[in-house]
Amino acid sequence: MKFLVISLAGIGDTLFSTPVIGELRENFPDAVIDALVLWPGARDLLERNPHVSTVFQKDFFKQHKLETLRFLWALRRRRYDVSINTHPQSRIHYLAVARLINARIRISHGYHRSPAVDRWFVNRSLPQDYGKHSVENNLALLPLLGVTPRQPPRDCELFLSPTESAWAEEFLTRHELKARRRFGVHVGSGGTKNLALRRWPLEHYLTLIQRVTQNHPEVAILLFGGPQEEQDHARILAQAPPRQVYVVRTENIRQTAALLRTCDLFLSVDSSLMHLAAAVKVPNQFVLETPTFNKPNEPYQQRFTVLRNPHVAGRNLEFYLYDGRDIRGTREEIRRSMASITVDSVYEKLRNCLVASEQLA
Repeated sequence: MKFLVISLAGIGDTLFSTPVIGELRENFPDAVIDALVLWPGARDLLERNPHVSTVFQKDFFKQHKLETLRFLWALRRRRYDVSINTHPQSRIHYLAVARLINARIRISHGYHRSPAVDRWFVNRSLPQDYGKHSVENNLALLPLLGVTPRQPPRDCELFLSPTESAWAEEFLTRHELKARRRFGVHVGSGGTKNLALRRWPLEHYLTLIQRVTQNHPEVAILLFGGPQEEQDHARILAQAPPRQVYVVRTENIRQTAALLRTCDLFLSVDSSLMHLAAAVKVPNQFVLETPTFNKPNEPYQQRFTVLRNPHVAGRNLEFYLYDGRDIRGTREEIRRSMASITVDSVYEKLRNCLVASEQLA
């Protein structure tokens, strides 16, 4: 048997595909199980996964259409028996990729689109369920192959090497952080569609970090992110006391995960790093509620605290569905929504956690 797991959405969404990959390997131990991803970070997540035979990565946004067709035609010639479009991949382009590769069995979820169109692209499907996590939506596809997922469900799997763990230890040693509590922060979010608008205002982060550094000087704040956060990190560093705020620069997302694993707290919106923090089980995880935050993309099998957005007020599905469209609302409305989460409310939650940690220390 030859399987192709297609995960062309976000990096965190690729992490959601790992439980179903593990189930495929357990049930088909001799099978070829390949993966197709869009982002280099998604490739990094899967490269050390022992259940994956080959990871194919191609950024279709940066490729000429003819080059994309050549690439997909090469995958078609591999003659896969089964392709699985994992959740959430609602855009018709993702289904078209599966159709061009043309596995004999093409599996996906049913999204907000004509069933007649879906049937042309895929030949086995299951309606998505907004009441279940994306991992659970993925595992629900396995009975279409005659497979019963194990219970309790698998967690997301991330395989770090000793080299990556050693890199994290060296970072802590170099900055003399081993004896200090570490508070990870990601100020960014996804950049596709209009998802960058769901960032908490940088001025809010600046005010929050100022309070933490003033009231908890023993805490080291680690700023995680990539090139898209460099300007924001520079502004934060310019206003931060020395030896209290550190920018984390890594070569790949596995190094990021290795250092995240050493953090005591982590704060973010529902970004790929939120899912990474959940996978490595950061003890105290805080999530700023955005219009896109809902059951399918919450931290999986991880305790976390939601910092509620009074503008969203539980109406997340009114703002964002897995239908390939942007967050609903104007740029100004979405930004006002995120600004409605006050620094006071966030600090109060963090302060309680920090004080509790101090009492245990």
